[in-house]
This record gives sequence, structure tokens and C-alpha cells, in this order.
Amino acid sequence: MERITEIVGIINGWLWGPPLLILLVGTHVFMTFRTGLIQRKLGLGIKLSVTTDRNSAGDVSQFGALTTALASTIGTGNIIGVGTAIASGGPGALLWMWLTGVFGIATKYSESLIAVKYRVKDDKGMMIGGAMFALERGLKMKWLAVLFALFTATAAFGIGSGVQSNAVANVMNQNFGIAKWISGLVIAALVGLVVIGGLKWIARVSEALVPVMSVIYIIGCLAILMINYRQIFPAIQLVCSSAFNIRSVGGGFAGFVTVRMLTAARYGIARGLFSNESGMGSAPIVSAAAQTMNPVRQALVSSTGTFWDTVVICLMTGLVIITSGLEYQGALDMSDGGRLTSTAFSQIPVLGNLILIFGLITFAFSTILGWCYYGEKGMEYLFGTKSIVPYRIIYVAVAFLGTVLSLGLVWDIADALNALMTIPNLVAVLLLSGVIAGETRKYLEGGHIDDVDNEPVPLRSDIKSK
Repeated sequence: MERITEIVGIINGWLWGPPLLILLVGTHVFMTFRTGLIQRKLGLGIKLSVTTDRNSAGDVSQFGALTTALASTIGTGNIIGVGTAIASGGPGALLWMWLTGVFGIATKYSESLIAVKYRVKDDKGMMIGGAMFALERGLKMKWLAVLFALFTATAAFGIGSGVQSNAVANVMNQNFGIAKWISGLVIAALVGLVVIGGLKWIARVSEALVPVMSVIYIIGCLAILMINYRQIFPAIQLVCSSAFNIRSVGGGFAGFVTVRMLTAARYGIARGLFSNESGMGSAPIVSAAAQTMNPVRQALVSSTGTFWDTVVICLMTGLVIITSGLEYQGALDMSDGGRLTSTAFSQIPVLGNLILIFGLITFAFSTILGWCYYGEKGMEYLFGTKSIVPYRIIYVAVAFLGTVLSLGLVWDIADALNALMTIPNLVAVLLLSGVIAGETRKYLEGGHIDDVDNEPVPLRSDIKSK
């Protein structure tokens, strides 16, 4: 088993190494210019996210699709992951993480646009789409579509179910002394009650849970920043100087974290990409089910997910950690990312740890729900709608098992599968960049954003028979 773990770790390190990171960042930058700096339309995307296109084809509202996508992306990576990036790459990692989010908006827009454009209806009349149909219908690369669907269906068991439930069980055990198997039963029961209703139930829970958990967490971050207000400007200076390897002056925290620009960039970019999933191809799967007049409208809505996840929440977490580090002047354990975040929140009397615990639990639980939908759509693409119910049963079972098993190997495998999802998805985005640019010009220029796409959504059986 140790040998297998070692081999998987090597493969995982290679997959998430410089080539993939360069490909992802390169795609972010390329699509930013290919779409005419789509980030300029962020305000419109936020406005559309609370607008309902009721008479349009789709299964859930645009807001429901967005919150379901946010449910899977706003997770423990926004709390522990940011601390880990800073612990490994220094404060400069936060700037690279933030820049990754800013440019990643264009990739999230692009992958969501083609997900809606090439979506189809299954034999139950429900929408199904994502990179697999963009590859099959747009590029005639069904073999690569099959691989993407396979990687998605299997990755969901790890990153979506097992490791998230394990995180919740550990939090409950360490803070309240609740046995992990009890947490497992509760998680499995709650997840089962939600996912049995499919996307509509998942979207309803996400619509209620995501805004509440995000607002509470942001309020906690703002409270800490108010406590450490004297360190906000020095923290921003430190982030910028560390990001570009301009040596900081001073001891304690500042002296400890002076690192090379390459190290800061590596950890910041990697954690940013992992946090917002721009380029991974997961969020477009639920975007394809949204009620929307045309592909550009939902793509704009979906792109705001990267903004909220990384540009806002990860940035606030990072500033909380760094201002706390400056305030403590070297008293923090810089080798433990999770402890960095925990120590920072402990500054809020009584409520600090409760806010952090609430965030960890709700973020992890919502991720379980969102990834169940992604996984079942990957399975449906491979084996049809008859595979959905068995998949949900196994998924719920894995949510329980994740609380009582050691998941180091599972986490590494999930990381590798996420990387393998990313490659075919980026192929679709890059090769269909002309289509993306054309659709963007068609609906955004001349005020045509409210135009209805009259192209009918085909049945999947019709696609397969061609």
C-alpha cells in the first residue's frame, strides 16, 4: 500500500506540475483577450445571476445553477487551502492566487458558454451538458468526451464525497467529541435526503445554504480585519513584495516568509486553480441545466462564481491570515496552513472558532451535494439515465465511509483525476475558442443580450443516431 501511495503521489505531482499549470494560466490569459476582456461584464453577470429567464429551456434558474456550482467550489480550500498556500509559498502566493481568479473568470465564462450551446436533453427530458457534449458535438471527439465523463464520475467519489465528509467528521470529533461514525451516519442521511430529489433539490438547498454560509464567513473575516486594521496596509505591501521577490525589511513574520517569486507563484496559482475550478470543467455541467435565453447569459452568470470564490473569499481569508501573522510577529506556526487559519479566527472572542467550524462544515457539506450532480451526469453520459440511482446510492455510501477511513491515498487519486478532467476540458475550450468569440460578439455587441437562442435543444437519442 505504501508503494501504491508513493506511485500515485508521483503521478499526482507530475499531473499538477508546471506543464498543466502553465496550460491553465495560458488558457486564462488567452481567453481573456479572445473574449474581449469579458471581466468587464462582471457587473452584468452579477445582475443576471438574480434574474430568472422563466420561459427559457432548462431545469433550474440561473441563480440555482450558480449556487450549485458555488456549493462545490466554495469548500475547505477557501479556508485551509489558502493557509496552506501561504505556509508553503509565503504571502506572495495570495497575489498569484488572486490574479488566477481574475483571469480565470474568462475560462469559466468560456467553458460554461459551450456547455449551454452544445447541451442536449436526455430520455427523461432533462438537460445534460458539459465538456463531454462540447467535445462530442462541437469537435466530434467522442473518445475524449468519454474520458472526461469517466474522470468526472470517479473523481466525485474522492474530492466530492469521501474527503469532504472526512473533514466534517474530524471537525466534529476534535471540537465536540462526536464519534466519526455518528457524523458519518448523519452526513449520509442528509446527503441522501437531498440528492434523491436530483438537481432541483440540490439547487434549492444550495440557494438557501450558499448565501448564508458565505455571508457569515465574510462577516467573520471582516471582524478580524477590523481587529487587525493597523496591519492591513503593511499586509498588502508584504503580499506584493513577496510575490515579486522584493526582499522585505523586518523580522518575525515578514522575515520568515520572504521567498522566491517562483515558489510564491507555484503555490498561489495551484491553490487558486484548485479553489475556483476554472478550467476543470465541473461547473459547466450544472450551467448546462440552467434556464437561460442564450448561452452568453448563463456564461456571464457562471463566470461570477470564480469572482466570489477566489477574488473575494480567498482574498479575505488570505488577508486575515497575513494581518494576524504581522500582529503576532512570528508567533504563528508557519508550517501548518490549517493552524494559521484557526489562529487567525481565534482572535474573535467566543464566536471566532464557531464561525470557522460552521464554515468548514457547511462548505464541505455543500461540496458533497454539488459534486454528486457532476458525478452522476458523467455516469449518465457513459451508461444512460438508468445508472443515476445506483450512482447516488454508492455516492452516499462513500460519504459515510469517508468519515471512518484514512483517505490520504483517496485524496491523491482525486487530485490526479481532477487534473485528468482538466485536460480534455481545456482542449474543448481552446479548439472552440472561435465559437466562443463568435457567440460573445453575437449577443454582447449591439445590446442583444436579451435575444433568445432559437436553436432547438436536441434529444440525445437523435445525437447518438447520427
